[in-house]
Amino acid sequence: MAEPPRERYRERLEALERRPLNLDLSRRSEYTREAGWNIDDYEADLPPEPPGEPLPGGSFRAAQEVLREYRFPPPDLITGIFLPEQPLEQRVMLLRGRFLGFTFFFGVRVGGVVDELRETRQGLERVWGYDYATLEGHFERGQIEFTVAKRLDSGEVFFRIHAFSRTGTIRNPFYALGFRLFGRRLQRRFAYESMRRVQALVQEKLATGRPASAQPAAEARMEEIAEDRR
Repeated sequence: MAEPPRERYRERLEALERRPLNLDLSRRSEYTREAGWNIDDYEADLPPEPPGEPLPGGSFRAAQEVLREYRFPPPDLITGIFLPEQPLEQRVMLLRGRFLGFTFFFGVRVGGVVDELRETRQGLERVWGYDYATLEGHFERGQIEFTVAKRLDSGEVFFRIHAFSRTGTIRNPFYALGFRLFGRRLQRRFAYESMRRVQALVQEKLATGRPASAQPAAEARMEEIAEDRR
């Protein structure tokens, strides 16, 4: 029987523990569109709940499980490999990416887990999620955050993605050209397919109470959010 990917790549995962980030997060206020960075915000509807705090077995908790286990990225584009015994807030992940028929490995590190009540223009929200940032050797420099939010007044539930990024150092000129031509398209594909998969996984989890398989779900709203709406 083939050993699971996390065992096959355990040494590489442990090596990532010592690898530094390839950007300085203390300067994140400088990472703007005007300075040449990509700033992305996406939002997708999830099944609503009754008003109030998230319910056990409800949409919010189902999405929280999907995010924690990193089951939502499209597997033909990105697969996350990590040690399950590692706490989420200390997690490093080896991302296996597929691009132009090649397979690449990149390292990322979780930088923070959020679990809070947040005041917004639409009212009070319960928000849970985490972010990760790129390690040295990644084709990109940046950070991406995945959150699930519930508006306590209305019961609406959302999956959100927020990211800032720019191309990193790519020494191979063929890969550098390919990433320059297709990088943004791949980023958007990752975001939209991740939103669809979260919707599908949550709907199946609610319907069956079992781990979901990401079958297509009923059409629901997904959108890229303009920066001025934040």
